Amino acid sequence: MFGGGANGGRMADQRSADEGEDAPLARETSPGPGSEAAASPAAPPPKRGKFLDGSLMRHVVEMTLASSIGLMAIFLVDLADLYFISLLGEAELAAAVGYAAAILFFTTSVSIGLAIAMGALVARSIGVGDAERARVYVTHVGVASLATTAVVALLVWLFLPTLVAWVGATGRTAELAVDYLSIVAPSLPLLNIVMCGGAVLRAHGDARRSMNITLSVAAVNAVLDPLFIFGFAFVPALGLEGAALASVLARASGAAAAILPIQRRYGGFAPLKRPAFLADLREIARLSGPAMLTNVATPIGAAFVTRTIAEFGDAAVAGYAIVGRLTPVAFGLVFALSGAVGPIVGQNFGAKAYDRVRRTLWDALAFLAAFVVAMSLLLYLVRAPIADLFNASDEARVLVYWFCGPLALAFFFNGALFASNAMFNNLGRPGLAAITNWGRHTLGTIPPAMLGASLMGAPGVLIGQAVGGVLFGALAVWLAIRLVDAHEKGASTRSVLPSLALPLSPFPWRRR
Repeated sequence: MFGGGANGGRMADQRSADEGEDAPLARETSPGPGSEAAASPAAPPPKRGKFLDGSLMRHVVEMTLASSIGLMAIFLVDLADLYFISLLGEAELAAAVGYAAAILFFTTSVSIGLAIAMGALVARSIGVGDAERARVYVTHVGVASLATTAVVALLVWLFLPTLVAWVGATGRTAELAVDYLSIVAPSLPLLNIVMCGGAVLRAHGDARRSMNITLSVAAVNAVLDPLFIFGFAFVPALGLEGAALASVLARASGAAAAILPIQRRYGGFAPLKRPAFLADLREIARLSGPAMLTNVATPIGAAFVTRTIAEFGDAAVAGYAIVGRLTPVAFGLVFALSGAVGPIVGQNFGAKAYDRVRRTLWDALAFLAAFVVAMSLLLYLVRAPIADLFNASDEARVLVYWFCGPLALAFFFNGALFASNAMFNNLGRPGLAAITNWGRHTLGTIPPAMLGASLMGAPGVLIGQAVGGVLFGALAVWLAIRLVDAHEKGASTRSVLPSLALPLSPFPWRRR
């Protein structure tokens, strides 16, 4: 319920004396004297990044609203997908989708990490006014991400029975989960194109076309789901396999919707040159690796909370399930915040406009506070109809009331963590996002949830989890401001969190 996420990121380009500790994000992006740009006096001036001027609050609101609309569409279609499958009247089908979702979450984390690297590198290149370098990154990250996701998809497909058994599926449910995943898992590269393409468009400030990608995925899935599940015209009813096929075709439509505007409006793809590509691979991995690790933390904390809640009976589990379904619908805008903040920070960091970088965070938090307070008030006013809608009684109703009351306000700190993670990634310290997110879902979840359970029962689990979110959300904001200050002063960013400096990069060697 109170999970964390991360988006976007890259490092400063200045070389300092302690370069081994704070490796630069990329090579100098300005064209050299022998470059084509320098040789052509008629070359147009570089296009200025959209987020370098104008109201930062307006940029934050526009980007967040556009991203949240796409996310909400996906959430609603996923809910409808589960509803259509439930109409088949076989309990194992819904359970199979649940087990498959657990596996797909980890494969999706790979694409999320690569999309973060894509958006961060492209946004910063735009910020320094180097459109050609942005095109090169689109090509290099695109090739690297397709190769990575293809390998991951193949490995998952080859070991599906083992993976399904690991998540606890048995018997016919396990067979159904394998059948479903055998269709969906190979389409991971398509999902990667969807995510990376959206990151490129957001890096350019094109919120509308980025939103259109997710809307196209949702629309195709929504139309094809019932048709393939129940059958139409000459197509027989395919049941669960039909739902899987609809998801694959939806991803394919999203991939096309992602590639076309990049090709037509933003210069498309640069020629792939092996030496330059290999030189960029380490930087891509340095950004995407911690981002993947950051996202994996979320289900760890959620699994512990679910297990703890289960000790208080089926009614408590039912209440927590209701809260889990309410959360993305009520706070989809909060989940979209990191994707909106990342490109704004990336462009201004590239331009070394540190005041605007800092102001982006404060404006995002102000917008977040207004939204969370308004949504919390709405949830409080309709808490009884919501509980009645889900037939919640006893312990389940108590949990719904707690969520639709004070605990909804605590979601502000989840959003603060999301926004701060976007800052970390775009300011070149993706490891800080991994540290704060893992801390939030371990130290910020397990001890306080256990203490809350012992003091207040099932509601205490959610209260303890929320308290942990408050602490780590506040810590993340403090670290983000320190990181901006360090860059502005030209100081080593290791000083932001010196005692935990070593784990912040997945690579132990130093750049010389």
